[in-house]
Amino acid sequence: MSGIRTYQNLNNLVTRLRDDLNNKELVLLYAYNRTGKTRLSMEFKDRGKSKNNGNADTLYFNAFTEDLFTWENDLENDAVRGMNVNYDSKFFDGFTNLGLEPTIDEYLKRYSDFGFDFEYKEIRQGEESFSKPSFVSFSKDGQDNIKISRGEENIFIWCLFMAICERILDGHETYQWVKYLYIDDPISSLDDDNAIAVACDLAKLLRRVTNRKDENETADPIKVVVSSHHSLFFNVMCNEIGRSKEGEPRVRHKRYFLHRPNSDGRYTLRATEDTPFFHHVASLAELQKAADPGTGTLYTFHFNALRSIMEKTATFFGHSDISFCLKALDDEENRALFNRALNLLSHGKYAIHEPTRMGEDNQDLFRQILNDFIARFQFVLPEILGGSTKVTTP
Repeated sequence: MSGIRTYQNLNNLVTRLRDDLNNKELVLLYAYNRTGKTRLSMEFKDRGKSKNNGNADTLYFNAFTEDLFTWENDLENDAVRGMNVNYDSKFFDGFTNLGLEPTIDEYLKRYSDFGFDFEYKEIRQGEESFSKPSFVSFSKDGQDNIKISRGEENIFIWCLFMAICERILDGHETYQWVKYLYIDDPISSLDDDNAIAVACDLAKLLRRVTNRKDENETADPIKVVVSSHHSLFFNVMCNEIGRSKEGEPRVRHKRYFLHRPNSDGRYTLRATEDTPFFHHVASLAELQKAADPGTGTLYTFHFNALRSIMEKTATFFGHSDISFCLKALDDEENRALFNRALNLLSHGKYAIHEPTRMGEDNQDLFRQILNDFIARFQFVLPEILGGSTKVTTP
């Protein structure tokens, strides 16, 4: 594995990502929630504007994209249900002279079974007028103006984004300004089946995006960053992008784990080419730091985290539960105690915002289980948590 690099702020981190994209076509980025992924995407977008005299160069999909739509619910008469569209955004420029609805519908049918209908509004710009979408309503099983779920809403917006990407691939003049795609967590509120489907469809599209050629058959790729906190989605993306496809060139890409060790503005970025996905190993490193008697703090919810990692380890080896991990531990006398502790202490109702400190006896027990587990399965834990790690600062 490559070493860790430390960045003093998001601005420096954006510089690194854009430099990487000068040599690669795609960057895959994994980060925990609340690390700063969304702010990173906004900083990336704003950098493009500052470099191009206020003109955007990045089409992005993240939580802010969803804000381009607002729900309009006529609760009193229960007749008007749908989403208002922020038609002033460049995101919707393609609706002016491109028939995006069939492409949106083609994608939507892969994930769900509801329909949609756009209402348009005439927009004047100087002496010209354009027709842009102003409202979208939904239907299902012959019923109009239905209220869709949060997950269905996210799916619809994602399909709209994918349709726009298709037009970018077509080289349409409306989106000639797009030099970068930044896609941050496109699967919020989706179940695992749809998360896998979205990852596969996105990987297929990105193969075309990153290997695009102009009319002279000269390489003209769109540079892409995909970031996510969703382990399954990220793992599928790594596998799909990294896999050779017959008749298709490889996608030149990098994979990173983004981390913020403390509450300050400093970030670390670790390349993970040799290990496509080590989220659960990174979680073990965090638990080890929390269990340090001198500097760490153990909370009751850490038992939940440890049990989850042991369950995934057992699944990796083809076993159904954590008894496989417990039986592998050297301390035969304490196996029953470990099992009882993990079953009892990992099922409490723990508040995230008011975490409860672990009692002294439970701390000792937790450390014993954790250390035996790490030693028995010979985990090589990444040094992502500051302190002893040697880093380079650009």
